[in-house]
Amino acid sequence: MDLNTVTDVRDACLREPWRPGDAWLGGGTYLFSEPQPHLRRLIDLSRMGWEPLVLHEDGSLEIAATCTIARLSRFARTPGTVAGPLFEQCCRAFLASFKIWNMATVGGNLCNGLPAGPMISLTAALDGECRLRAQDGSLRHVKVVDFITGAGRKNLAEGELLRSVTLTGRAMRCRTAFRQASLYGLGRSGALVIGTLDPVDGSLAVTISAATVRPFRLWFPLPPDAEGLRDAIASGIGANDWFDDIHGLPEWRRHMGFRLAEEVRRELTRPAQEGAR
Repeated sequence: MDLNTVTDVRDACLREPWRPGDAWLGGGTYLFSEPQPHLRRLIDLSRMGWEPLVLHEDGSLEIAATCTIARLSRFARTPGTVAGPLFEQCCRAFLASFKIWNMATVGGNLCNGLPAGPMISLTAALDGECRLRAQDGSLRHVKVVDFITGAGRKNLAEGELLRSVTLTGRAMRCRTAFRQASLYGLGRSGALVIGTLDPVDGSLAVTISAATVRPFRLWFPLPPDAEGLRDAIASGIGANDWFDDIHGLPEWRRHMGFRLAEEVRRELTRPAQEGAR
């Protein structure tokens, strides 16, 4: 796609004042996929030199906004990474070509705010926190579940930059379960549900996304039974929160949300139940 309204591409390292018509350029897989008539200048992040992935001593993982899907997928195969399978499952949910994998970024996927964004699903499920930098250099931190406020909407001020997303060491040690549904064999996710079981206190979190306009993370101090989970979903997700587009009607998405949530609950609690017999 030719962006014929863009007159300049500037290096983000220059830290020039933000002006109307500016946009951050990461991988560009969204920016160059469709017309962007409101844009006049792109601020290129490619030479910022951010380390894609930083694994800290406490086990937490910091994912740079410019980290590509291909790089994250390689990390998922690191031996001993408990949540590694979930990283790979969410990367595969892109259903994109190797060209897209090597250009598309984690930050771009989050900042697009699309319900089916698999990096939103991944980081919300692992209780990730966004680090945002304003034009004056000040920083603020927002949970991923609060960063995405609706379909295509995010908690991001004009000119503000998503610098990175951090996942705690505790979240990285969680057992996980993943379920995805689509109307088509190789189609966009119509519902994506992730369960995480905390190894420290045995708490369970069920995150529903793609089926909803934004991710919903339901946390339980102890794993609920089937009825308790259904009640939590019914009370926590309103009728208008189920997404509606050509990839699935709200009624179908709601049905799949309940069904897949129960499947991940069963998967993560079955070993404990069998061990108690």
